[in-house]
Amino acid sequence: MTQRNVVARPLAEWISLGLLAGSVPRDVIDEAVAACDRAPKRAGGKLPPHVMVYFAMALALYADDDYEEVITRLTATLAGWGCWDQRWEVPTKGGITQARQRLGGQVMAEVFDQVARPVAELLTRGAWLGHRRLVSIDGFEWDMPDSPANAETFGYAGGSATPSAFPKARVVTLTESGTHASIGAAIGPISGKGSGEQSLARELYPRLEEDHLLLADRNFYSFTDWCQAADTGAALLWRVTATLTLPVLQMLPDGSYRSVVVSPEVKNTARTRLIEAARRGGDLDPDQARYVRVVEYEVPDRGVEADPELICLITTLTDLTDAPALDLAQAYHQRWEHEQANDQIKTRLRGPGRILRSKSPDLVQQEIYGYLLTHYAISALISRAATAADIDPDRVKFMRTVRIIRRQVTADPAAFPP
Repeated sequence: MTQRNVVARPLAEWISLGLLAGSVPRDVIDEAVAACDRAPKRAGGKLPPHVMVYFAMALALYADDDYEEVITRLTATLAGWGCWDQRWEVPTKGGITQARQRLGGQVMAEVFDQVARPVAELLTRGAWLGHRRLVSIDGFEWDMPDSPANAETFGYAGGSATPSAFPKARVVTLTESGTHASIGAAIGPISGKGSGEQSLARELYPRLEEDHLLLADRNFYSFTDWCQAADTGAALLWRVTATLTLPVLQMLPDGSYRSVVVSPEVKNTARTRLIEAARRGGDLDPDQARYVRVVEYEVPDRGVEADPELICLITTLTDLTDAPALDLAQAYHQRWEHEQANDQIKTRLRGPGRILRSKSPDLVQQEIYGYLLTHYAISALISRAATAADIDPDRVKFMRTVRIIRRQVTADPAAFPP
């Protein structure tokens, strides 16, 4: 995967609504529109597809504003970028809704797929373990309007006995841990077959690269998923549950030990023979078992009644020289950065307790990708500023950055012809 070339601009020029247009090049949108067969039927329309892509992003930046206010804020910036024709008139709310429906959700998904790439540079603090880029995978849920179409497509959490108040979408993202930038996303229903985080995560593993170190919590582990992620060539560092059997093959000087994970299809005597072969260091059938290295440590004051909580990690980095156990334990705790990224997307941008605007599944997808693209643009800006200042991006406050962007636009309001 290669990063799209974007014209270099002074940092100050990015701190405005132009951040949206600067992070999502027009040519990417045009390619996505063509690929999804969403080109306008006639020339000269008020709200062509590329404007609606930026509008979907602006909805995330201005979650409190109505459609007309958001489109008014957006037009001046787009005009400056050559993406808005001054002959166009302010559309009505109904016209904007129709334009959103014409755009659909797949264009936004395609744009995100092309744009969302790692943003950390080699000198970005907290983004690397050695030469490996820290990435993580995790999921969250979105409330949406309780329309029949949304309910049928996405369902309710809690089952039929205690259903949630609103239909929910499940979103799983692949995120660059050090910058909070999402570099992959999968959206699905909250209930029914294939609705779990593991199922959606399988759509994202092909986006892994060989220089990635993927961090994942214990609910993502299964032998099949471990193998699928490992076969991409990326390194893995996953937490596992206490019920996973991990035989000690060899203790290592740093306190970690070599072990083996075995397919649940291998049982009884066959399993015993396979583990004995692993103790001798023999080659293993990768469909039946994989060598791993285990790092165990305790975290004080997090267990039951303040007892230490045992953290058990497994990694594909079986050679001690790849990374000492202490470095791996410290790297794994970067996974919590993903929780902060999720909070920024669904609570900080959207606002606590708010649901999405969209009453149809296609527009729900469009709206969610609008949030993801806007959060990506803000994360990229924060990473760029932090790298230039030689500080960890964590030290740059997300909401302060959002307020600066909004304030910059308010100081130079969009003038729109009557």
